[in-house]
Amino acid sequence: MNSWAGTMHTPNSAAAAGATANSAGTWGVGRYAPSPTGDLHFGNLRTAVAAWLFARADGLGFVVRVDDLDSQRCREHFVDSQLADLQAIGLDWDDRGAELRQSDREAAYATAVDKLAGQGLVYECYCSRKDIQQAASAPHQLPGEYPGTCRDLSETQRVKKREELAGQGRGPALRLRAGCSEFSITDRLHGEYTGRVDDFIVRRGGNLAQARDYAYNLAVVVDDAHQQVTQVVRGNDLLSSAPRQAYLAQLLGLAAPEYAHVGLVVNANGQRLAKRDGLISLRTMPAARVVGEIFASIGCAGATSLHEALESFRPEALADDYVWAAG
Repeated sequence: MNSWAGTMHTPNSAAAAGATANSAGTWGVGRYAPSPTGDLHFGNLRTAVAAWLFARADGLGFVVRVDDLDSQRCREHFVDSQLADLQAIGLDWDDRGAELRQSDREAAYATAVDKLAGQGLVYECYCSRKDIQQAASAPHQLPGEYPGTCRDLSETQRVKKREELAGQGRGPALRLRAGCSEFSITDRLHGEYTGRVDDFIVRRGGNLAQARDYAYNLAVVVDDAHQQVTQVVRGNDLLSSAPRQAYLAQLLGLAAPEYAHVGLVVNANGQRLAKRDGLISLRTMPAARVVGEIFASIGCAGATSLHEALESFRPEALADDYVWAAG
């Protein structure tokens, strides 16, 4: 397959494409979009501050979105506690009190999938997780990539597979029929980055008696375009997802945002910070300590507010991981 290069879009190009000015009178928007599956820990809060600083330093608006797409894991009380935690560390955002929620956006995701289907760019997948894991163990197959098992099935084969799944009370997933194996983006901290693109899921399969969620890679692209997001700042564990999302945006005729993937907060062993590492959320740490350590970790030591931190903010300080010192 060919490798296609993606084109990154700055706030100016978004304006040229017909975006409207936000409430601050500026072109373009940054965002922070947590999933309400638990408390925000220090690493999450640090990324939220980074996203705010990037946006405000560039004169952009800033929104917070509730990425509650996972109906099995998201909980309403975490929506409230996460928004309260963001306010407690001093974040402000343009849509406070009217945050977009992915759980309200099913019709928009369905429209996007219909558009892809109209171009012949989706197909049903009948594979179980076990099927994919077994196929991934084959020679030359990269771990985690879908091997294309259901991509070229005949209609007769699809009818049989569909009936087999229905007999188990399950429905098929929908996958993108990717036209490339790699796609390139430009990241503000990492430069040009080329990542793999496979036939990733756009709508999940599963139990017919339950709602089948649309996939994150689809939802985030649709929602960023809807909110006129021109800048996405997030942890570098999601860098490999950016080529997929930028490629999908291109297929949907949408402008991809500028990306900046910041370093993670890790423990002394270089592992991503987790609950086992101790006192890591506002449930157990004073907000003043959290804010102070966040500022120190991004090169803004001594700042007492986000607006003070903005005066000394250097984006390059966020390129590397930050080692969390417990205690």
